[in-house]
Amino acid sequence: MRIEQKPTFRRAYKKLHPNPRTDVDQAIRTIISQPETGEEKRGDLHRVSIHKFDCVNQQYLLAYEWKAEWRLLLALGPHENFYRKLKR
Repeated sequence: MRIEQKPTFRRAYKKLHPNPRTDVDQAIRTIISQPETGEEKRGDLHRVSIHKFDCVNQQYLLAYEWKAEWRLLLALGPHENFYRKLKR
């Protein structure tokens, strides 16, 4: 299985401290094994799925696209302005 990262995801992941990074790694493992756990969006973001998880007492969102043979990690961050940034 192929896992790709967009630059926006890569930048957000690099800025994380070690504690939140372990929570994000666990969320990525969940997406790899069970991609249908995320909520699929409609409208402008119709192919994007969002996985919500707790990360150091704050809710984080992880946006991704998936097919059977690959996963594409799009964005990562707290809920504040997440969808606005994702549409750009």
